Amino acid sequence: MVTARAHLWFSNGKAGDAARFYEQHIPDSKVTNVVVAPEGLPQTTPGEFIVDFTVAGMPVTAINAGAEFTLDEAFSIYLNVDTQAEVDHFWDLLTADGGQEQACGWCKDKFGVSWQIVPTQLEELCGDLTTEANIRATQAMLQMVKIDIASMQKAYDGD
Repeated sequence: MVTARAHLWFSNGKAGDAARFYEQHIPDSKVTNVVVAPEGLPQTTPGEFIVDFTVAGMPVTAINAGAEFTLDEAFSIYLNVDTQAEVDHFWDLLTADGGQEQACGWCKDKFGVSWQIVPTQLEELCGDLTTEANIRATQAMLQMVKIDIASMQKAYDGD
C-alpha cells in the first residue's frame, strides 16, 4: 500500500501548538500522535518533536526541527469552503494574532503556515480560462487579497 501526507518543518518549535489550534478551529482536524524528542537529539528543542494530525481531513506530519528550513509560500494548505461567510471566518481566524494577508486568497497563519482560502465558486467562475467571463473573473480575483465571491460573480457576469 502506498500513502501520502504533507510534512511541515517548524523551525519555531510550534508544531504542536499549530496542530492543536487547527484541531480546535477547523472541522475534521485532530491531533493523532505526538513524539517527544529524546535528550541529545541534534537540531531539536526539548519537548514535542514530531506531531501527526489531520487538518480538514488531510493527514499531516509536523516536525519541530532546527532553523535550517523554514515554512514559506512554496507549500500551502488549500482550504476549500462553500460560502462567503466561511471565507470570512477562516480568513479572520488564520490572519489573527500575527498572521499575514497575502494576495489572491492566500494568507499565512501565526505559525508561519501558508493557506489558500478558496470558495468552491472560484473554480467555476475562473474555469479553464477559455471564456471571456472566466478571464474577467480571474482578473478580478487577481486584484483581491481575501476572495470576494460577489465581486467575482459580477466580473464573470460582465457587470
